[in-house]
Amino acid sequence: MSLVVPGPTRRERKRRRRTAVARRWGVRIVVAGVIFAAGIALGEALHDNPVPGHTSTSVRTERPGRPVTVTVTVRR
Repeated sequence: MSLVVPGPTRRERKRRRRTAVARRWGVRIVVAGVIFAAGIALGEALHDNPVPGHTSTSVRTERPGRPVTVTVTVRR
């Protein structure tokens, strides 16, 4: 004696296909968002990180009284 199990109906197959397509698009959108956020974070990190070895020197002479020269060197 064999038991026959009916397969999914056309409506069920269509619903599964729609669900799978929606899930795939959802995953794609999430992955694109993560890549976008990582790109923004990398850009900000590169923008905030100073260039090594770049120095800026400022010389200023102050007056009244006796002249005093001040030299300030800042690494950026």
